[in-house]
Amino acid sequence: MCGIVGYIGSRDAYPIIINGLKRLEYRGYDSAGFILNYSEGMEVVKTKGKVADLETKSEGKKLSANIGVGHTRWATHGEPNDVNSHPHVSTNGEIVLVHNGIIENYDSIKTKLQEEGFTFQSETDSEVLVNLIEYFKKSENLDLAEAVRYALNEVVGAYAIAVLDNSNTDEIVVGRLGSPLAIGMGDNEFFIASDASPFVEFTKDAIYLEDGEMASISRENGVVVKKIVENEIISPSIQKLHLDLEQIEKGGFEHFMLKEIYEQPKSIHDTMRGRLLPEEGIIKMAGIWDHMEKFRNAKRIIIVACGTSWHAGLVGEYLIEEFARIPVEVEYASEFRYRNPIINKDDIVIAISQSGETADTLAALKLAKANGAFIYGICNVVGSSIARLTDAGSFTHAGPEIGVASTKAFTSQLTILTLIALKLGKHNGNLSNEKFMSLCYELESLPTKVEKALKTDALVQEISEVYKDAKNALYLGRGYNFPTALEGALKLKEISYIHAEGYPAAEMKHGPIALIDENMPVIVIAPKKGHYDKVVSNVQEIKARKGQIIAVVTEGDEQVKNIADHVIEIPDCSEEFSPILASIPLQLLSYHIAVMLDRNVDQPRNLAKSVTVE
Repeated sequence: MCGIVGYIGSRDAYPIIINGLKRLEYRGYDSAGFILNYSEGMEVVKTKGKVADLETKSEGKKLSANIGVGHTRWATHGEPNDVNSHPHVSTNGEIVLVHNGIIENYDSIKTKLQEEGFTFQSETDSEVLVNLIEYFKKSENLDLAEAVRYALNEVVGAYAIAVLDNSNTDEIVVGRLGSPLAIGMGDNEFFIASDASPFVEFTKDAIYLEDGEMASISRENGVVVKKIVENEIISPSIQKLHLDLEQIEKGGFEHFMLKEIYEQPKSIHDTMRGRLLPEEGIIKMAGIWDHMEKFRNAKRIIIVACGTSWHAGLVGEYLIEEFARIPVEVEYASEFRYRNPIINKDDIVIAISQSGETADTLAALKLAKANGAFIYGICNVVGSSIARLTDAGSFTHAGPEIGVASTKAFTSQLTILTLIALKLGKHNGNLSNEKFMSLCYELESLPTKVEKALKTDALVQEISEVYKDAKNALYLGRGYNFPTALEGALKLKEISYIHAEGYPAAEMKHGPIALIDENMPVIVIAPKKGHYDKVVSNVQEIKARKGQIIAVVTEGDEQVKNIADHVIEIPDCSEEFSPILASIPLQLLSYHIAVMLDRNVDQPRNLAKSVTVE
């Protein structure tokens, strides 16, 4: 969840670290800190708050070192405060560490270290690890890299770490297990970060450490990677980055979230580009085609995901069962591994994750793989852990998503799932060529329809003004748009802190209807497809109880317009594609309400973009 950045080379490290932390602040923003390593000593600065607070606290400090690391924190062990902030320094003041992850056996290690005379200032598990490194360095007379390796062999949990020794200004030691870490390869200079965004303007070459790997990084010896357990030096592969600086800047928008909402026509188009070829009557997806027999013979598909990706998986269930007629189960990844699930060798497990680093989803995949299932990944980040672990997969090509509340990643995931369902349906013989071609051409038109849906922005802003002070909200949808209701409610909760629930519209009568009165806004997703008449009946039931109705409808709809208090029109489309279009005004609604309430839209409290701890 936390963000790590570091530099060693001939440039000043401080500006690289600070700018890198700003780009990684989506990963955690309750405290921040850095260490610069000089021949005459170290400069450690850390504080509760955001990177901007760290900059203020750095004024007047010595900031001209050529080596250093920084950290922006999402708290796990210990509340956000100055003491619990990273970096953490060992008892003798020689070893400094930043850490992303959780050390599960920290308590027993801490007890043993206290018996050896070590003292602790913070409540964190990370301080235990830095002292364990000091312990091995002293007791076994080891160099820093070996002391780190010894320590990592003793801990249980997840980590990405960067470690410095104040006696050596030409080495950073890093390691990873379950949390991401990339090394940027420059000309006799090296960068480290939780993702590539902090160093994209300096180099396009990167090494992504695998689980159970560590590296010693120095100007003298370059990057030496080895296996932590086996103590075996390996030759890592260097990957080319496909990321531009302008992709991670706001581009004139007030918030990243709004920019990313407006990028959806492009991100959906980019996700389909080169894959959807309706003129040729084909969908090109190598990850599916190369393993078509496995998909055709699968007894079931299990989709594992968390949060917004789980909602995408629910839509995927509808799509795959409708088009391909393969049974689908959708599981919370965070629950899947803990209930002793039944996994068969003829199952296919699909993991969905924007970052490709979600810890619970990774753990679910590892369990599925250990049980012999074929595993397929849908993620947005090339080189991510899920991309490397899976047997095959598809990238969404949504581009970097910085806003914590997922928007364009969600609709890109729906696009990939639609392509998969259509391709399987065609090859399973469940879709006629005529139906397949019709759906492909309509799918190709979706970016244009999303652009039209974005033109509801001004109307949605007016509606937001009316309901910004609501304490609760109810979202209702049927069929394909029940998951849309869940996602709309999640967006409102995430960034405005207004309590909201998503329900199947028919289930309203089984409990939630008791909440409806003149103060309860009810957002109904009611495109004129599928179960439209049933949804209209539900709208009537809400109106009879004086509920305030915001309806998302197909353009030209007059029936719901005569009942609802507010109507937001989206372009006409097949029911299967309506979640993509219906999501647009729901994203805008949550955004504008949050802005009006003066919330931190891109960095909502207690949340982080990439959940790399369980």
